[in-house]
Amino acid sequence: MFRISCRMVAAVAIALGSLSVTAQAQWGTLEGQFVLDGAVPTLEPLVAKGAAGVKDAAVCAKNGVPDESLVVNPDNKGIQNIVVYLRKAPSKIHPDLAEVPEGKAVLDQLGCQFIPHVSFARAGQTIQCKNSDGAGHNVHTYPFSNNAENFILAPLDTTGKDIVMKLGESRPVKLGCDIHTYMTGWCVVLDHPYAAVTDADGKFRIENLPVGKHSFIVWHEKAGYIEKKWDVTIKDGDNSEDAVKVKAADFK
Repeated sequence: MFRISCRMVAAVAIALGSLSVTAQAQWGTLEGQFVLDGAVPTLEPLVAKGAAGVKDAAVCAKNGVPDESLVVNPDNKGIQNIVVYLRKAPSKIHPDLAEVPEGKAVLDQLGCQFIPHVSFARAGQTIQCKNSDGAGHNVHTYPFSNNAENFILAPLDTTGKDIVMKLGESRPVKLGCDIHTYMTGWCVVLDHPYAAVTDADGKFRIENLPVGKHSFIVWHEKAGYIEKKWDVTIKDGDNSEDAVKVKAADFK
């Protein structure tokens, strides 16, 4: 009887240990949306289609250059290019996301725009800067923690130049072209994988977050910090937040 009890105790201890490990390994996905509270603005293009007298008009004025500083979907008022990211790296990172990706983050220049307008790279990840335009461009980075870069890319240089930002940045890094000064982009560089940029519907998705309470930063180039401390409790599995309304006045 005593032997059976010991075995039972041992089995219970093993089971509890397994449950503890399982509980520690829980992960959740966060989904949400940011929408404009107010009238949808109409922004004039940075370069009008067919405009004469602009530098490299054959390229930059061929289709015009839109103003991407505030992109709002007129159908659902979703705000594009809002960045949602953890304030700091959590103590646990999902095994599939722990290593810095070997693949390059690609930053293109096309139609006299940075493509994508807001990009993401892990600290230490290679960023391939290339130029798909038939006009020369410049890439000028304005980081806070990393060394600044400033170099020319020849027309149609689709190999481009690789750069690496070794340190995580507290906020998105501004990108500019000194040749076409209206060209602006942003690169989010973090020492963890937990970030997302809202899509054309203002929606975002961040996968494999550790369960528990997290503080996110919510940032937009025109509004600045929409939230410096957006607290969300992540449960195992799917987590969907209600749409967050952002006042139109915050973007002026």
